[in-house]
Amino acid sequence: MSIRLGDAAPDFTAETTAGTIRFHEWKAGSWAVLFSHPADYTPVCTTELGRTAELKAEFDKRGVKVIAISVDPVEDHHGWAPDIAEVSGSELNFPIIADPTRTVSESYDMIHPGAGDSSTVRSVFIIDPDNKVRLTLTYPKSVGRNFDEILRVIDALQLTDAFPISTPADWMPGQRVIVSPAMSTAEATQRFGQVEEVKPYLRWTAQPRA
Repeated sequence: MSIRLGDAAPDFTAETTAGTIRFHEWKAGSWAVLFSHPADYTPVCTTELGRTAELKAEFDKRGVKVIAISVDPVEDHHGWAPDIAEVSGSELNFPIIADPTRTVSESYDMIHPGAGDSSTVRSVFIIDPDNKVRLTLTYPKSVGRNFDEILRVIDALQLTDAFPISTPADWMPGQRVIVSPAMSTAEATQRFGQVEEVKPYLRWTAQPRA
């Protein structure tokens, strides 16, 4: 069964490069990014995990824990880690789940039917502190992910959780945002200051600060 936005992220206990974890307990009170990679010792995956390691400070700044998963055993994860560090210049600094029984992968619908094998596709789940799935992305195995986009989405989710706003197409942190249709223009002006009304349903304001 596929996971929909707003669903509770399935909990699980698994072996990882950081030892045995129970997912909800491991991420308690934090945002999390759970992402799958098709296999260890593969080129695209090496670049992706290296990029994730490089971005640790950015994830930490946002209160986000990152965890990866593939169907390979934990011994392979440990053996592959030096390659990731050599290629990216950053040591592996987040856990990788070993899922040889595919239990976790199947609970998150990461096994792509008709793909020719039983490895995971490139799935991404952004999960909030209440263990709710807030975003899902699935890439084909041949296409590497854009981790800057994952950070951008986290910024947008955290901002729109904090204020009655939405973010427009191609929004980047620091750019203007859209006032919630549930607020009157007078209410929005009182709360945010200057509001530009383009249409009654489309009103811009500067990005609010917490």
